[in-house]
Amino acid sequence: MRAVVQRVTRAAVRSADDESIGAIGAGLCVLVGVTHDDDVLTARKLADKLWHLRVMPDGDGVMNRSVADTTRELLVVSQFTLYGDTRGGRRPSWIAAASPEHAEPVIDALVARLRELGAVVATGRFRAHMLVELVNDGPVTVILDV
Repeated sequence: MRAVVQRVTRAAVRSADDESIGAIGAGLCVLVGVTHDDDVLTARKLADKLWHLRVMPDGDGVMNRSVADTTRELLVVSQFTLYGDTRGGRRPSWIAAASPEHAEPVIDALVARLRELGAVVATGRFRAHMLVELVNDGPVTVILDV
């Protein structure tokens, strides 16, 4: 699994026709790509890493705390395009991205594990065109490969 993690002051997902799908206040906005060999165990590993990732500021403004220690809020959005490969030219290849039938239960397992840990999780809508809005705090952005 691959994730782009952004520390945000707020983030939201809306449908193309402006319906609110999910939103959080301060926390982490996580764009997640699933590849063919990812499974529930991979999802649980990513959830644990996200929950304890020390990118949240402490009282001195140092990235020394996790979302578990602070806001407990995450917005998780499935993003197959994270596996776009442009090494062969200008048009991305999506071969490394898992099919929706494989990816959806893996994303569901990620969200379930985060909630099991105590997170407040908002999500995007699988297989939908979404508009993601966020205010990156810092800006802090980290790429995780699990």
